[in-house]
Amino acid sequence: MTLDMILGAIAGLCLFLYGMKMMADGLQKVAGNKLKGIIQSLTRNRFMAVLVGAFVTMVIQSSSATSVMVVGFVNAGLMTLQQAVGIIFGANIGTTITAQLVTLNLSKWAPLVIGAGMLLGATAKRSIIKDSSSILVGFGMLFIGMTMLSSTLEPLKHSPVFKELIVNYGDNAILGIGLGFLMTLALQSSAATIGILIALASNGVVPFITALYIIFGDNIGTCTTALISSLSTSRKGKRVAIIHLCFNIIGTIYFVLFLTGLLSSIVEPLDPGNVPRQIANAHSLFNIINVIVLFPFANYLVKLSYWILPVTEEEKEQEEAHNYTYLDNYLLQTPAIALNNVLYEFVLMSLKAEKTMTHAIKAIKENDKKAIQNALRYEKEVNLYEKEIISYLVELSKQNNVSDKDLSKIDYLFSAVHDVERVSDHAENIAEYADELLDKGLHLGEDVSRELDYVYTIVLEGFRCSIDAVSTASTKSIERIIAIEREVDQLKVDIRDKHIRRMNKGTSTAESGIFVMDLLSNLERISDHCRNIAETVEKVGTKLVN
Repeated sequence: MTLDMILGAIAGLCLFLYGMKMMADGLQKVAGNKLKGIIQSLTRNRFMAVLVGAFVTMVIQSSSATSVMVVGFVNAGLMTLQQAVGIIFGANIGTTITAQLVTLNLSKWAPLVIGAGMLLGATAKRSIIKDSSSILVGFGMLFIGMTMLSSTLEPLKHSPVFKELIVNYGDNAILGIGLGFLMTLALQSSAATIGILIALASNGVVPFITALYIIFGDNIGTCTTALISSLSTSRKGKRVAIIHLCFNIIGTIYFVLFLTGLLSSIVEPLDPGNVPRQIANAHSLFNIINVIVLFPFANYLVKLSYWILPVTEEEKEQEEAHNYTYLDNYLLQTPAIALNNVLYEFVLMSLKAEKTMTHAIKAIKENDKKAIQNALRYEKEVNLYEKEIISYLVELSKQNNVSDKDLSKIDYLFSAVHDVERVSDHAENIAEYADELLDKGLHLGEDVSRELDYVYTIVLEGFRCSIDAVSTASTKSIERIIAIEREVDQLKVDIRDKHIRRMNKGTSTAESGIFVMDLLSNLERISDHCRNIAETVEKVGTKLVN
């Protein structure tokens, strides 16, 4: 009997968690870009940040996941700690929605909802409708898992040993909080802990006061996911996890000392005799009241995090140099946001490639040895960017909750990243030609230098237009890039023919002719790659960077 109960409880819990994950994945696919836009529009208005945090957590069905995501944002420099506090407050409210859902007793409709979802997924052609079908299937599985968990645990109400444990230790706040903490630490899901509590309460096994202490511990335990994830981040990311932990510990302390009786007197009359509803309402009220109480002291929580983890000299230097990356592995669980960060990183890579070009051209025009060194240095940085972005895109494409639209963007980004890297490679070739000119003491004539100046100008313009197209999907920029590419092709022929005539007349050397041909070839190839980027944006049909 005990083994059957354990296996049944594990199976029910797995169904519950899988249904919750499927529902969250579907919601992310449907609302991913909107989710990204909401977070990006976040201002310093902390009240709005709380609402954003609650909404995001309702979508991804996990306050732990929201906290991990915020750790990634702060770690990447996309969000300040002051903004992060509001998101964390909201996440604690948003996570209570799952408990409210599972107490609605919709299990009799679960098979019908699953059937509707499967039918929709099998017949729908539009990706957004297919993604919506997984929300329905996940919703149904969540309730089937909850029903299975509840029915499996029913024999516990007849167990003398379990009853004795509840009678002897059920009103012990420290043991209850410790149990809730350990359950959530083990399951890495506060919703799973609350689900087990509701399943036990529905069978009359756990009284409300015992469940209340476990809820307090559950809220502290949910912080462990962010704490663990922050271990490999910067100190800024660690402070986010510390703020989340302090928020829940402080709330638990003053609730246990002063507000437990008040919370019970509010919750119990709302649903007399219905302990599962009382648990869900207590969970919601604890987090809402905690946000209201601590909201005016948010800045002090930030200061507390700095007191626990002070700023180091190394951190100051990193901040001044803006030496951090937008690519954070903890954002992969929210693909729409992770993809947007890839695009930010792509723009940074493109700016480095542009610097490689400008320094290489400066080296040619001014015989500048330092410009050659700068160009070669920036080219190495571009190579590192390429390696990191490609690796991140590979991991991002493996995520189960990536929408079809975002998968298309990922495919096109692979191509665009390669084109930018090739632009930098050709600029490196130009810098090496400049180095060869200096070593051999060669000088280009005024005529060819003047002709090349114009090519340099429009090639740089074409590259800048291609990056602008990535950011804006501007038809004007795309048309200009195509026009420049055609013009460079023609200029290559014209300048080559003119230089051949100069060599025939003896006004230019054969060695300088080889150099000019190689230089023109590289400039033409840069222009070709700019056109490739423009055509990539054209295929996507929308801007890549939001």
